[in-house]
Amino acid sequence: MSDDVCGKYEGLAGWFDASRRKDLMEREYLDAMLKLLPAGSSLLDLGCGSGEPLAGFFIRKGFTLTGVDGAPGMIAMCRERFPDMEWLVGDMRGLALGRRFHAVVAWDSFFHLSKEEQRAMFPVFAAHLHKGGLLLFTSGPEEGEASGMMEGQAFRYASLSPEEYLRLLAANGLEVLLHKAEDPACGKHTVWLARKGI
Repeated sequence: MSDDVCGKYEGLAGWFDASRRKDLMEREYLDAMLKLLPAGSSLLDLGCGSGEPLAGFFIRKGFTLTGVDGAPGMIAMCRERFPDMEWLVGDMRGLALGRRFHAVVAWDSFFHLSKEEQRAMFPVFAAHLHKGGLLLFTSGPEEGEASGMMEGQAFRYASLSPEEYLRLLAANGLEVLLHKAEDPACGKHTVWLARKGI
């Protein structure tokens, strides 16, 4: 992250929480995960934001959740909402928790990383997944870089090509189960769901 993404989100924490869609446009992908995961699974949410709606969805389904976000204000909201879960202020890049989870989610967070940082994340994802574990993340639809504004703050985004994501997933023992580019039913998100080889 070449600019201060975490610092910007810290300054926007309250606004972001109030503005974040909570109607679960992501439901198709969350349901696909639920069908494949055992009851009471553990989940690592990278870039968990304020904990709603995604972390909250899984917690209410009985998951044990660990959330990581670089904005302390976001983590404070998570701790207030879900005090029984584990919430960590931290950076997903180079994360090494020393344990594995049934699922890892990086929704609307991974795409803030540079291309090189994204390439380096796939071993991190794999290291935190049990065999048979699921990885859910969003990317851009094609290789490139873009920028956007939120509440007067500029944010940068990057994406590799779909072919490179496929290579990186395969190289780290992950098989693609589902991939949709610019899904119109999900806010034009480009979504990947993969499973670590058994």
